[in-house]
Amino acid sequence: MALKIRLARAGSKKRPYYHVVIADVRSPRDGRFIEKVGSWNPMLAKDGERVVLNEERIKYWIENGALPTDRVLRFLDQAGIAKRDERSNPKKGLPGKKAQERIDAAKQAEEEAKAAAAEAAAAAEAPAEEAASE
Repeated sequence: MALKIRLARAGSKKRPYYHVVIADVRSPRDGRFIEKVGSWNPMLAKDGERVVLNEERIKYWIENGALPTDRVLRFLDQAGIAKRDERSNPKKGLPGKKAQERIDAAKQAEEEAKAAAAEAAAAAEAPAEEAASE
C-alpha cells in the first residue's frame, strides 16, 4: 500500500483549515485516512502557531515508506524533520511566448523608426550642402 503524508481540507467556505494526515494514495483528498498527525491553519498570523505536527508519528510513518507531498515537506523542513531540496527555475520570471513575440516586434519597429529618422535627417542635410557648394 502506497502512503502519502498530505493535507485534508476542513473548515467552512473561505475559512480553510487543514489536517495533516497519513492516507493511501488512492483515497480522495478529504476521504478516508489512516492517522491524523498534525494540522495547518493558514488563517492565523505567520508568527503564530499555524502548523502543529506530531513529530514522533511522522518520523514513524516516513520510516515505513510514507512520502510527504510538497506542501507538507515544506512544513517538515521548517520543523527539521525532513530535508527539502531547493528548487531552481530560472525561466519562471520570463514573459510567455506571445509576450516575447510582442516585445521583439516592438524592438524591431523601434529600430526601423530610428533608421528611417536617420535617413530623413541625412536626406535633409545633403541637398543643403550641395546648394551651398554651388
